Formats: sequence, structure tokens, C-alpha cells
Amino acid sequence: MIDQLLRFKPILKQKIWGGEKLKTVLNKITEEDSVGESWEISDVRGDESVVSNGEFIGKTLKELLKNYKSSLVGESVYKDFKDDFPLLIKYIDAKEVLSVQLHPNDNMAKQRHDSFGKTEMWYVMQADEKSNIIVGFQKDSNEEEYLHHLKNKSLLEILNIDEVSKGDVYFIPPGRVHAIGGGVLIAEIQQTSDITYRIFDWDRKDKDGSYRELHTDKALEVINYKSQVSYKTDYVKKQNETTKVVSCVYFTTNVLPVKGELSINHYEKDSFVIYMCVAGNVTFTYKNQIEKLTMGQTIMIPACLKDFVISSPEESELLEVFMPKH
Repeated sequence: MIDQLLRFKPILKQKIWGGEKLKTVLNKITEEDSVGESWEISDVRGDESVVSNGEFIGKTLKELLKNYKSSLVGESVYKDFKDDFPLLIKYIDAKEVLSVQLHPNDNMAKQRHDSFGKTEMWYVMQADEKSNIIVGFQKDSNEEEYLHHLKNKSLLEILNIDEVSKGDVYFIPPGRVHAIGGGVLIAEIQQTSDITYRIFDWDRKDKDGSYRELHTDKALEVINYKSQVSYKTDYVKKQNETTKVVSCVYFTTNVLPVKGELSINHYEKDSFVIYMCVAGNVTFTYKNQIEKLTMGQTIMIPACLKDFVISSPEESELLEVFMPKH
């Protein structure tokens, strides 16, 4: 049994579109510039998270999984995923717009990349004035129309653009065209996958003067041309109560506004639970262990731990992430 709450060392990623907010807003420690992503909990090959607290300090997430199995992730999760952790948890700072991209589903990713597919969601933590995201098509499209606009560099004429603000939530299934716009800071929950099909990159060059690779042909096999009336997820928050914002076969995410003290129990869950602090600051107490989270920090509750206390002296907000029962 793992008898402690788990913290992990963030893995920071420099990106051509990255900025300073991971350092200045979320207090990530780095001397690097243009830091675009903080991988909070990762089992991606070559980027395995390392425990930063308690008796397991220095151990990787993979090592914990192999040693503690269902005690860490839950019986049903371990049955489905064995020694692979199913989720990748990130904070993303887009100083400039990301490439227009999409992701493959499980079948395609398995065939081509020996990887999980990539279903993901975004929670907007902060957005500069007039910041936006690209998500989906304005109206139903098709391959001919899409390729015409791709060739003429006029994709924005047919893609949907939403101006965003703090608290906005977007669900991004495989095949949906999307891009985070400049000035947007988000929390991202996704399957454990680093597979992205880049279809347009604004003709920009990297620090070596090269264009980044595009994946036009691969994208054609998975792109979804169907439009939606709205791509934003609607939800209503309630103080000191969890509200479900996204539920799919890959993960469930709730929002939990916290002020004061809450006694939490997860007896009905057969899963680890991850909390991302997306506003304010909160304290987690389990037995004699006290862990303080500020905005932009993350904690993992092993599946075998069912009771703990969350408290905050101010109006704070958490995202609560776990695996649904299948």
C-alpha cells in the first residue's frame, strides 16, 4: 500500500510558441525562456515523472506502478492498462498561437506509433484580452474544401474561432482540428500520448531557421469535417461541491471550488485521483501529511487512499481528475 499523497517534479518543455507565464504566473522554476509546457504527471517514454516528496522521493511513476499496481491506480485501471499510466497532465502557456493540428484515435495511433490515441480537454486558467482558440469547423466541410484552403493558406476562413476567458472548458476528441491561441494559459488533461498531426504552422521557422514538419497525409485519414453549434462545454460551479465538466471513456474531470474545509472520501471510486490547482491555494491533509498547493501545482491521491481533507482560506479552485469505471 502507498500510504502518502504524491507530488511529482514538473517536466518543463521549451516550445517555439512558449512564453513566461509558467514562471511568472505558475511559479515554475527554470532559467529557460519560451517554456510552453509543464508536464505534471507523465508516463510518456523518456519523460517519466519522478516523485518529489515523502518516502518515494526519486522514484519514477513507472517504478511505483510496477511495485504497487492496483494500490496506486485502482483494480480496474490496472486490469486495463497494466504498468502504463493512462493520463498525461499538463499546464500550457501559449505566448503565440500553436500550430493548427489534430490527433489520431486509439486504433490509428496503435497501428502507426504503438501509442495510445489522444483525447484531451482544456480548462482556461487565464487569458489575455481578446485571446482565442481555434476549434472545429464553422460549418460541415469536406476533404476537397479543406485541401483548397490548406493549399491557399486560408484555413481560418472555414475554421471556428472562439474568444476565451478564465473557466472556459473545451473537449478535444481525436480528429478535431484545433489550436491554442496566443495569450492563453490552460490546464490540459489527456491520454498518455505525444502524437500530434500538425497541418499548418503559420509559415514560421524554429530557432535553427527550419520549418517544423507537417503531417498533411496522416491527418487526412483521421480529420473530422463535421461542425457543431458550440464547442465549449457548459457547466455550473457550486462552492465546495464537485461539478462534472467532462466525462468520457478515458477520464472524468470535475471542477471543485473550495473555501474553508472539506472532508473528502473516494470510497465509490476504483481509481487514482489527481487534483490540479487552477486558482488560489489549497492544503491537503492526510493523517500527519500536509501538502500545500498553489495555482499551477498538482497532487495525486493513490487509489488505496480514500479519506483526506482539503482546505483553503480563500476562494480557490481545483480540477479533480480520475478514471471512470468501465
